[in-house]
Amino acid sequence: MRSHHWIAAARPTERDTLRAALALPPPLARVSAHRGLRGPYTAAGTLLRAIADDALRLRPELGPRHAIELQEAAPELADRVPRLTRAMLSSEPGVAPVARYPARQHSLRISHGLTDFLHGYLDALPDTPRTLIVDAVDHADPTDREFLAVLLRRMPAHRLTLVLHTGPELPVDPPGPVDASLLDAVARHCVPHTGAPADPPPAADAHPDPLAAARAHVAADGTDEDPTRAHHYASLPPEQRAALHDARAAELATVAATEPSLRLGALPYHLERGSDPHGAGLAALRHAQTHCKHLGLYQSAVAYGERGLRLVDPTAHPDTWWETIRDTAVALAAAGRADESKDLQDQARRTSVDPVVHMKLAYETAMLYARHFDADRRDPDQARAWVNQAIAFADQLPDPGERAFYSVFNRNGLALIETRVGRADEALRLLDDGIARLDRELHLGERSWHRTGLRYNRAQVNAMSGRLEAALADYAEVMASENDFADHYFNRGTILRRLGRPAEALADYQEALRLEPPFPEAYYNCADARLELGDTTGALADLERVLELDPDRMDARLNHASLLADLGEHAAATRSVEAGLGTAPDDPHLLTLHGRLLAEAGQPDEARGALDAALRLAPDLAEAWGLRAALAFEAGDLTAATADFDRALDLGDLPELRYNRGLVHEAAGRFPQAAADFAAYLATVDDPDARARHDACRRATEQAGV
Repeated sequence: MRSHHWIAAARPTERDTLRAALALPPPLARVSAHRGLRGPYTAAGTLLRAIADDALRLRPELGPRHAIELQEAAPELADRVPRLTRAMLSSEPGVAPVARYPARQHSLRISHGLTDFLHGYLDALPDTPRTLIVDAVDHADPTDREFLAVLLRRMPAHRLTLVLHTGPELPVDPPGPVDASLLDAVARHCVPHTGAPADPPPAADAHPDPLAAARAHVAADGTDEDPTRAHHYASLPPEQRAALHDARAAELATVAATEPSLRLGALPYHLERGSDPHGAGLAALRHAQTHCKHLGLYQSAVAYGERGLRLVDPTAHPDTWWETIRDTAVALAAAGRADESKDLQDQARRTSVDPVVHMKLAYETAMLYARHFDADRRDPDQARAWVNQAIAFADQLPDPGERAFYSVFNRNGLALIETRVGRADEALRLLDDGIARLDRELHLGERSWHRTGLRYNRAQVNAMSGRLEAALADYAEVMASENDFADHYFNRGTILRRLGRPAEALADYQEALRLEPPFPEAYYNCADARLELGDTTGALADLERVLELDPDRMDARLNHASLLADLGEHAAATRSVEAGLGTAPDDPHLLTLHGRLLAEAGQPDEARGALDAALRLAPDLAEAWGLRAALAFEAGDLTAATADFDRALDLGDLPELRYNRGLVHEAAGRFPQAAADFAAYLATVDDPDARARHDACRRATEQAGV
């Protein structure tokens, strides 16, 4: 069976030698993942630029279907696919941060969409395996690491063989939660090929033209592994090195007019090292950081921010310092690195005496305690204390418009805290007051994105507190001005399902999937809505798509296997359950379903073992007690069957359990108890067999004179 490959060696020539020894299919492309070249999606974007024209020629429908993924990973393709209609919200100078940023999992969705695009392209090629070689994976941005992890899992090696080149070791995953670990994917899906232990770095050879060697080192845009060129570069006076970087930056700036991804990699790299690092270099890093933050590429935004903070002087350039440290702290929190965000915010508090800075810091710290810290560290009282401080600062601002805006903005944060502690009425009051104040005190159209954000938050509070019709009305207002935001359709679909309107809910979930790269939650909800509409075939397809995107999602696995079992697809259901148990061997619901399937396959001992295991893990699982009771009944153990049915009914008085216990009582000659169970069953189900049994048991009771 063909496998993917990981080649780890100290020198490029050794990696090439190891790869040459492999029997590989014809190449699809060879790309570098070195983030110094184009930053986020260096590898993915380079691959897309290489194949996009051919892919869109062969499969033109792939452009509209994957427009978001293509434009975000390779902005150079923007003129070849439908342009994004969603306006990327950005911070206006001097105002609060935007109300919404993409979810942390947005980049994971991009990776899945790009993988789908590759599958679509390969479908259009002759049925011949291809090879994708990726260099410098150990220098890849987190976005490319995530993309490669998804691709390794979802792309069969017999279709596209991946060959990953690194130095001697693959680096550890970035800090914070990782949705798709490259380390894990390489361990599961790659055959490793390692070179000899690394020798000490060779001594630099003399070069006939040292300046040309240094210039070649600079032209490699930070990716050069040649020790001779690196030596001659380091030997130059600092001002001469800076001049080389300036010259290279000038070349790249011209190219970047049509290849904007260079502004995320090589261009800031050279400007940082040129003659104006604190001006042009910092500006380039700020551009890259802001771009990544607004696209939800938070780990990348943090890295640019950390580079920028090494250059900026808070005394000489307080505004740039604050913008950089604020965006870095926000990105850290959004990336799931809340403790680091708090440390950076504390550093900013120790540095600045600007009351506006302290107001904004107070708000961001409140959000850490309200939502970003792990559950055991969240503290609504601390959150309220910090947001009250932000409100106090805001209420003292001299400009009336700024005072109104920030007062409302910070009270919006207080409304979030009130919602989290179950005080929905108070949260709604704060939001209603804020909407009224902005309408009253700001000009029409001024900061309209925040007015919309307040209504969006009110819709969420109304939905969480069960005011579903009010929530729908809020979403109608929000979507009148923002009709291209996937979250709105996803959330409204959930409300419509709760209102018993599954067809409308399904339409909203499908629209959410049109507006966002694939994400499993939407497919899962589509499956639920389809089941309510009686579309079992469609529901099964949606659940299979969920598991393609997230094979470890156990609720989808259970629903998928259960639906297959209900449809009589015993072998497929068993395969699905066993796949789930391979990941979660102690899931009591999967064990229970496994027990049911084993019983149906005529393996009672194995079925009983699975059910016993389920009940050890979840003693209150009524279904497992009922299934174990049925096994005992079939084995003729009426005492054990009665005890297990009694326990099952104590946990959930379900009609089918009543009927089955009635059968046990009847077999044991306990006719009064059997008649009572059949009567309870008939109260909810009109079943001729149960009625006949009930009547027979009642007659037997009367004849016995009981």
